[in-house]
Parts: sequence; structure tokens; C-alpha cells
Amino acid sequence: MVAAPARHPGGVRGHQALSRLIATLPGTAALLGSAASGGKTMLKKTLLVLEGELNLLIDGQPEKTLKAGDSYQIPAGVVHDAKAHGDKAMKVLGVYVVDKTKPLASPAP
Repeated sequence: MVAAPARHPGGVRGHQALSRLIATLPGTAALLGSAASGGKTMLKKTLLVLEGELNLLIDGQPEKTLKAGDSYQIPAGVVHDAKAHGDKAMKVLGVYVVDKTKPLASPAP
């Protein structure tokens, strides 16, 4: 389950904060940004693992395993994804600040 992004008025003109709750079944990809969908987010994203563990896949980096309570920042313009690790479901909160004039994602090259 991926909830629609919640929009929060930003303190910087032309920007706003978005938050999204992502919950998956064991072994399921979250399509965060999305290596599987061939896209990338345009701005920095902060992830907070609320439940379970996940394997974080970031283009050009070794896979990282994060557990409940861990957080991680993903740089802008980087193809990435996450998959529930092991036999547990995962729940992740994603928070990003976006420029209202630019798309949230673009196709990966």
C-alpha cells in the first residue's frame, strides 16, 4: 500500500513538503523512486523506517539494510528503490521538500 502524498505548506516560497506512508508485504518492492519503474526523484528524500526492515537500493551503491528506527537521506536525481527484508512486512515514512514548478519524478536515462 502506498498512500497518496500528503501536502504541507512550505516555509520557502515556491516549495512544499510532501509525506508519504509506504507499507508492503514481505519481500515486496516499495517502488520508492523507483529503480523498478525506471524513474528517479528530483529532490532529496528522507526515509524513516517505522516497522520491519528494508533493503535500500541506490544506483551505484552497495545495497543497504535499514531497520525500524533507522533513517536515510537519498540525494536528488538518484534512481533508488526499497524491498522488504526477510519475512516481515515494512512500513516507511518518506518526506521530501519539492519545488512546486517541477515534476516529482522523471524517467531514468
